[in-house]
Amino acid sequence: MSDASSPVPPSPGGNGAAGDPAAGAPQPPGPLVLNLQYTKDLSFEVPGAPEIFITLREQPRIDIALDVQARPLEQPGVYEVSLQIRCDARAGERTAFIAELVYCGIFTITIEPNLLEPVLLVECPRLLFPFARNILADVTRDGGFPPVLLAPIDFVALWQSRRGGAQAPEGQAPVGLA
Repeated sequence: MSDASSPVPPSPGGNGAAGDPAAGAPQPPGPLVLNLQYTKDLSFEVPGAPEIFITLREQPRIDIALDVQARPLEQPGVYEVSLQIRCDARAGERTAFIAELVYCGIFTITIEPNLLEPVLLVECPRLLFPFARNILADVTRDGGFPPVLLAPIDFVALWQSRRGGAQAPEGQAPVGLA
């Protein structure tokens, strides 16, 4: 004889209620899925090595340029979004180092077409940025310099400056669709 008061074990994906139609059913993907992220290009140069390490007496001045590009891939709703970051460090008139990174993500996006541009140029780069920031910090530190720690980027402001035809904030290039 079964005990009617025995608890029903919760089912994955459901709320544990008996008869939950979503219980055990696969959940559809959300409107934005990051399928893959990768380093597409990475370059680090120290043109004045080893002398720059001997003569460097101050923190190098860092200039950052950032660009965001997005392009559709062959499969419908799938896009490659790339963060392109260039870091030029100068000590006086000498170049201390140059770091260039192109960090990409492959996204599946299922939203209304009128919402696509801000998702591609704001939300997708926002997801990629912490990883790109970490790579740049690691490569500059491993190159013998203090790590370059990028400040958070306001991707909304970059996107809006591009749409309005205004200049991007200093040190940052505008974003765009390829």
